[in-house]
Amino acid sequence: MDLNDYFIAVKPEEVSFGKEYADHQLGSKISFEITDFNEVDLVLFDVKEDRLSDNSGCGNAGKKVRKYLYELYQGDYNMRVVDLGSIEAGNSVNDTHFAVQEVISFFMKKQILPIIIGGSQDLTLANYKAYEEMEQYVNLVSIDAKFPLGDGEEALSASNYFSKLLFQQSNILFNFSNLGYQSFFVDKRELEVVDELFFDIHRLGVLKADIRKAEPILRNADFISFNVSSIAQPYMPANLNASPSGFTGEEACQLARYAGMSDKLSSIGFYEFNPRLDESGMSAHLLAQMLWYFIDGFYNRKNDFPACNKKSYIKYTVPISNAGQEIIFYKSPKSDRWWMEVPYPEKLNNKYKRHLLLPCTYEEYTTATRNEIPERWFKTFQKLK
Repeated sequence: MDLNDYFIAVKPEEVSFGKEYADHQLGSKISFEITDFNEVDLVLFDVKEDRLSDNSGCGNAGKKVRKYLYELYQGDYNMRVVDLGSIEAGNSVNDTHFAVQEVISFFMKKQILPIIIGGSQDLTLANYKAYEEMEQYVNLVSIDAKFPLGDGEEALSASNYFSKLLFQQSNILFNFSNLGYQSFFVDKRELEVVDELFFDIHRLGVLKADIRKAEPILRNADFISFNVSSIAQPYMPANLNASPSGFTGEEACQLARYAGMSDKLSSIGFYEFNPRLDESGMSAHLLAQMLWYFIDGFYNRKNDFPACNKKSYIKYTVPISNAGQEIIFYKSPKSDRWWMEVPYPEKLNNKYKRHLLLPCTYEEYTTATRNEIPERWFKTFQKLK
């Protein structure tokens, strides 16, 4: 692949307005070209596509976000991040989606994690199709105030991309999780569909009461779609669909850091920031900080997913007497994080095996000790039957 065929390179002087960055500011640490793929961990690019969104202007997010991102200082790690620039909108939306799909697939095959700055959230579908090329089952986490189901009979849009994703000919979606939905934005019929498919959803109020509950959900994600309209309007006003309710800026940054720390995550997109509504620059500044926290989380990964060798983990076997079942939990002595094992039906082939260790919380372990089956364990078990 010739990356020059896909990207318009960044002109740093147009972002910095001639300012020179200090040695440890990101503007000095982020590279703008790849000379050796083995020396790159993360690639960053924006996508100038918003034709399917009711948030016109969000396709121009890149330049303004970079202005604030480059001014931030790196953490205590050696960054290997490349800013590839922009993917321009194609002649059709399908052309843009194809370019995004090809680029994401290319970098994932090289074990380089792409960070996408949208653009509209329908680009999540292009991200999904990149995994179809790799023929692996995936978990999608959507951070959004709504479910992007919409009317599946209508043409693709940013508000119904998920219904299109569900009906792809090659359906590789193992699990969908939503973080931060707000009940008054969600049709009861959408809740019924999600429940029938044994997907897991988490209301805004529950997460605001304890944002740590989001960590195992994000730890189980292969890719994440972060719609900034899930952030409350006082913190993220630059969105035509902004709501008075939502995550705070600090909570959004915490979610981004949890995402970066996920050993399993291989791509992420941040969508629907609209710079034409951002006169003060506050929204761009917050999104830049979210990107900083994601990068910080990435370079603080624990690499302790117990898929291969569980011997060094603390194992707990909890019998659930009224269900004739036992649940095995593992605790990492390295990070104090928890997983629960979902039994594998022998009649199935190996395509689901990577999903049988489910990240969980200590509270889910204590639920099992009270002779109750944790809800997420039950839903995963039902999908495997």
